[in-house]
Amino acid sequence: MLYMEKTLNVRITPDLKRQLDALSRRTHRSSSELVRESLRRYIATERLAGLRKMTMPLAEAQGFVTDDDVFKAVS
Repeated sequence: MLYMEKTLNVRITPDLKRQLDALSRRTHRSSSELVRESLRRYIATERLAGLRKMTMPLAEAQGFVTDDDVFKAVS
């Protein structure tokens, strides 16, 4: 799949930059790769939270109030 990469400039604190650089060295991955992965994870987490918020009223109406309720139903 062909796509054009875009550049995003982000301002971060010197301390966050230091931590990012240290993680980059430790994992042998570029800072850009780490930031892209972090954004993907954050977006996925937010999407899941949105779906959960949307479905909670339906789940509660069926008696699913906690994660344990769901686990018991599928186990």
